[in-house]
Amino acid sequence: MSHYARVENGTVTQVIVAEQDFINTGAVGDPASWIQTSYNTRGGVHYGADGQPDGGLALRGNYAGIGYTYDSVNDVFYPPSPFPSWTISAESNWSWTAPVAQPAPIEGSYWSWDEPTTSWVSKPNPQ
Repeated sequence: MSHYARVENGTVTQVIVAEQDFINTGAVGDPASWIQTSYNTRGGVHYGADGQPDGGLALRGNYAGIGYTYDSVNDVFYPPSPFPSWTISAESNWSWTAPVAQPAPIEGSYWSWDEPTTSWVSKPNPQ
């Protein structure tokens, strides 16, 4: 069994587990609208059952999710942008990158992105 993403106008609308033969029958709609995705692929890396990179085929950049974009030119899936100012790192791992690098950790706090100022803001860790 494999995972397949239904893509409509470049956006993933459904993800199912099925056999290729089932997809090919048209039982779930136009077979051309279903693109195989790998549950073990994240950020352009294939992970094994132990959660560690295993050198396997990193199929289509990321595991597809509803609302993800399917880029047919590059044959990859990537998630929606978390913020308008962030850009997709198409040349490396198909994940979103802030316009400013996240600062080093500060003990007792975490960094949160502030879109209006396009900067990282330090916030205290919840107790």
